[in-house]
Amino acid sequence: MRRKAAALADRFGERSRLAWLNDASSRIGTTLDLEQTARELAEFAVPRLSDGCAVDLLESVLRGEEGERSTSTGIPVTRAIAVASVPALADLEPDPIGDVAVHPGALSTDRCLMRRESVMVNLEAPADFLKVAPSPRRADKLREKGVHSFMAVPLMARGVLLGTADFVRAGSSPPFTETDVALAEELASKAAVFVDNARLYGREREHVVSLQRSLLPRVTPKTPGLTVSADYAPAADAHGVGGDWYDVVSLPSGRIALVVGDVMGHGLPAAATMGRLRTVARTLMTLDIAPERVLARLDLATRDLEDEQVATCLCAVHDPAEGTYTLASAGHPPPLLVDAEGRATFLDVPVGAPLGAGVIPYDALELPVRDGDRLVLYSDGLVKDRHEDVDIQLDRLRDSAAAMAFGELDAAGLMASEHDAEGRFDEAVLLVATSRSTMPDAELRVWELPGDGTAASAARKLVTEQLELWGLADLSDITELVVSELVANALRYGSGPGQLRLLRDDRVMVEVSDTGPDLPQIQHADLQDEGGRGLQLINMLCRRWGSCRTTTGKVVWAEQDIPS
Repeated sequence: MRRKAAALADRFGERSRLAWLNDASSRIGTTLDLEQTARELAEFAVPRLSDGCAVDLLESVLRGEEGERSTSTGIPVTRAIAVASVPALADLEPDPIGDVAVHPGALSTDRCLMRRESVMVNLEAPADFLKVAPSPRRADKLREKGVHSFMAVPLMARGVLLGTADFVRAGSSPPFTETDVALAEELASKAAVFVDNARLYGREREHVVSLQRSLLPRVTPKTPGLTVSADYAPAADAHGVGGDWYDVVSLPSGRIALVVGDVMGHGLPAAATMGRLRTVARTLMTLDIAPERVLARLDLATRDLEDEQVATCLCAVHDPAEGTYTLASAGHPPPLLVDAEGRATFLDVPVGAPLGAGVIPYDALELPVRDGDRLVLYSDGLVKDRHEDVDIQLDRLRDSAAAMAFGELDAAGLMASEHDAEGRFDEAVLLVATSRSTMPDAELRVWELPGDGTAASAARKLVTEQLELWGLADLSDITELVVSELVANALRYGSGPGQLRLLRDDRVMVEVSDTGPDLPQIQHADLQDEGGRGLQLINMLCRRWGSCRTTTGKVVWAEQDIPS
């Protein structure tokens, strides 16, 4: 006994115990990552306390749930998370990291999990090894390596079981004593608090990320004339998640609105604000396809929010008929244009004040694009780094984006090329839109209509002939009626029609533009009224119809399903 006590004193002096435990507070829990915290516990225990250490955590804890309380029955499921050992014990073959820990029902670890009490076993007889090893082969391995002492300690925090820490000694190391058990319990108690903090932190981050993802588009709508890819990357830090969004909105006659925004804040409040702003932006886009006016109205809506948050936003509307983008910015980072030859240029979009600042109006930039040109929209999390200046990050983004012209790099690939997940301290969204001169499965025709009384007959003739060319003559009667009513309204209320557009995609859409400021509304016509039923007929005969303002007036459109 005296020899064992002397050996223990050499290994762990009485004075150094408190210093060692105090050092544990700074060496364990350096991050809020659950697996990393478990690894730090195992590595800290070796070799001062033991020659080998394995940490298993409850599966429920790894899912972010609470651990097992004392009222629970049965052996909870655990997974091997971390292991550390001296070189001589490197091939002891513990449970593979990430696998469910093997518990046949008679192990000392099982008693530790069931009773929430520490267990110590000095391995002398062959039967003793079967108390700590899940199989005879593992027991033989322990004997071959000279393991002679085992200890299992529960990881308890706030009265809840989170997992276990197993310790072994081998060779010339002295067996575990009750003093070692008490020391291991102190260490496990400190480590369990860090493990529980990491669990709570991971659960909070998962909740925010889940909310954030649920508020982003789940699918990208069909985009005639564009190929759109998008990606979202959450921050590694839960406090860096929440507030970034993107959207792709279908507009009349094949136009597409691309929106990227960033609420200045993080967490659940920012994610909730982002969801409200995205909903408002989608609604405004269906009423006005001029992005500068959409941002002005979005600024007013942002100022009405109770939490008084501020956001940046970039809005771009693509018109396949004109082959142009119209862009407007509310304090957002500049977009990138990558041409088919690989030249990448930041666009000089007039930058207005962030949404909610109350400084309007906003100015727009009209940009012609060619087949193969790529427009890259992103949030500032893509170019923010704690170690490098933003200009360096912007140059790197430009170089990475330029390579898109010569490969299959999409939004996800470009996102991955900019930052790894561990280094990202702010979330980021990325939207890449590639222009196409040809529109698979879609065709668009545009005509200028005369401004006199012959406009209606000219419009009917044009749509009838085009529908016959498309093999859609069955839609001619309804389309003639619809276009006659739209042209008549343009003549009466809009100083004459402008353009007539006919789009065939998965549906047929007809659109008439004019310079009138007022959007049409369905009127309640009495039986004796001679007019006022045109829009009622359109509403009954078409799948849907609508109107929205443009920079020169408005467009009114109607959409029909194509017969199968």
